[in-house]
Amino acid sequence: MTYLIVKAALSGILVMIISEVARRSPGFGGLIASLPLVSVLGIIWLWRDTSDLERIASHSQATFWFVLPSLPMFLVFPMMLRHGLGFWLSITLSCLLTMGLYLVTLWILPRIGINL
Repeated sequence: MTYLIVKAALSGILVMIISEVARRSPGFGGLIASLPLVSVLGIIWLWRDTSDLERIASHSQATFWFVLPSLPMFLVFPMMLRHGLGFWLSITLSCLLTMGLYLVTLWILPRIGINL
């Protein structure tokens, strides 16, 4: 149980640091958020929990393929905000776009020989 609390605390601290830095400097906050820190933490936790190299390799590869459909959100979201759609509508539509792109990714990958 202590291990789960440590994992949650470290992950939460990372999000808190990013949000605090972004309040002072949106660009630097974005830089920190773009670092694969959460992915690296996930890989470390997976290594500690399983020591299964194949599982870690598969996880890392899946992360790569799922990052790609999430990228348009970071262009569409600010565009909608700047066009006056409002925060909640923009974030909702951006998340729906991302979910749709995830579904398209899940449909396309097996057809091109990539199984996650």
